[in-house]
Amino acid sequence: MVERWYRNAVIYSLDVRTFQDSNGDGIGDLQGLVSRMDYLSRLGATALWLGPIHPSPGRDGGYDVTDHYDVESALGSLGDFAQFMNVADERGLRVMLDLVVNHTSDEHPWFVSARSDPRSPFRDWYVWSEQEPPDRSEGMVFPGVQRETWTYCDQASAWYHHRFYDFEPDLNIRNREVQNEICKIVAFWERLGVSGFRVDAAPFVIERTAPGVDPGDRDYGFLTELREQVSWQRGDAVFLAEANVPNEEQRLFFGDADGAANRLQMLFAFRLNQALMLALARHDPQPVIAALRKLSSLPRHGQSATFLRNHDEVDLSGLTDEERADVFTAFGPDRRHRLYERGIRRRLAPMLGDERWLRMAYSLQFTMPGTPVLRYGDELGMGEDLSLPEREAIRTPMQWSATPNAGFSTAAPDALIRPVVQAGPFGYERVNATDQGREADSLLLWFERMLHTLRECEEIGTGEHVVVPVGTPCIMVHRAQASSGSIMFVHNLGERPAKVCLRLQTDEDELPVEVFSDREYPLRDLTELEVDGYGYRWIRLRRSRG
Repeated sequence: MVERWYRNAVIYSLDVRTFQDSNGDGIGDLQGLVSRMDYLSRLGATALWLGPIHPSPGRDGGYDVTDHYDVESALGSLGDFAQFMNVADERGLRVMLDLVVNHTSDEHPWFVSARSDPRSPFRDWYVWSEQEPPDRSEGMVFPGVQRETWTYCDQASAWYHHRFYDFEPDLNIRNREVQNEICKIVAFWERLGVSGFRVDAAPFVIERTAPGVDPGDRDYGFLTELREQVSWQRGDAVFLAEANVPNEEQRLFFGDADGAANRLQMLFAFRLNQALMLALARHDPQPVIAALRKLSSLPRHGQSATFLRNHDEVDLSGLTDEERADVFTAFGPDRRHRLYERGIRRRLAPMLGDERWLRMAYSLQFTMPGTPVLRYGDELGMGEDLSLPEREAIRTPMQWSATPNAGFSTAAPDALIRPVVQAGPFGYERVNATDQGREADSLLLWFERMLHTLRECEEIGTGEHVVVPVGTPCIMVHRAQASSGSIMFVHNLGERPAKVCLRLQTDEDELPVEVFSDREYPLRDLTELEVDGYGYRWIRLRRSRG
């Protein structure tokens, strides 16, 4: 039987460029990442999701790729990647890569050839229009920054489509050669030991774009074919899709063959993320409760990936205007905090301010149905640099120590890929891994305890989640139950202590056990539970004796 490792994983998201520099050039690299693998293993991560590592002009954080079969020279070589994979294997860490195949860089040899000659074999690898498309100013991913989705190329004497920036022309998924090339890219990295791929912009990857037709219909069948190839090459490899789509459309990405997911195994839980942000802003669990009740039942082996922050802005596009205004007021009151008319470009620690609130928020995320994803530096409570443009504000170097450049690099400060956060309460002299590793009650060591506790709570990733009704405002209680047992979770989204009165839980053991909490609580029975302001309690009700 194929191991479905992703059901109980903890995915740690990082950008090699900003994690650790080993040679003093100011850019993080694979050898630097190797030097920090013990840190990641000790933290409790079980899978590493690397941002784009391929050659790139670097105009969009590496998402403008010029060669899908190599490693950016500043990060190392394919030999360095192989060494990194060996070290990851030794520590039991799986590796996932970003699969960026919706578009390429305009400097990619494919596009250079395509625009140079209408008879180029790569001409039809991209989406062209000889006439000005009527919808050229519609469908922008980055409103306020982008002005159009079709750009005229003088050399080609035609318009090309780009869902993202104009230097990222879209590949033509209608072209069978493009589909075959994507399959080859996946097979190449699988042979090097990669366990999975985060599919960047998944809905756009399979969108059959045409002038005047926006959005185009989607080729879900290609996802089925891609999954079949992955299963044939490596049975335990997974696809995690960035697909911010309504709940009713998610099943199309998972696929459903006799009740089992036969396309993509995992989708990011964007709707749940937005509900979490709204609940935190309002100190009210009702948005999360409503989101859990609206979640579509997933096909067998399908899984959600939960998150609070990622490498992009907090995307609030799924909220109503009133709800979005509440989140902006709470967490993005300054116009500099906001981005693309829909999101917030801040780290979570500065957004919440109170570390008790921060810990409760992550406890809540990590007990939601699915597989948790943690962004690098969030285990320290890193902050952002709003002087940097767009999403770069939250993509600053990892803060390892209070030494110059936060221990990230020995290069001169002006040679760093991005400046480290220096000033204020989130500067590297106050927030860093070395100091927190020495403090018994630091956020870093708290994360280590939570992640190691999570390994003993497989019901979270594999079980059925049920909301337990309570009449206490600000309190959310839910249970996760599976063949392995049952656990109940209590979270207080308010800042004041509260008591929760519960009915007898039907599968309660004679002696329930508290496995994780914000402090030591008396646990005589479950009929009346105390929980501090921004408190949380994980209580095991039953463990299978099998």
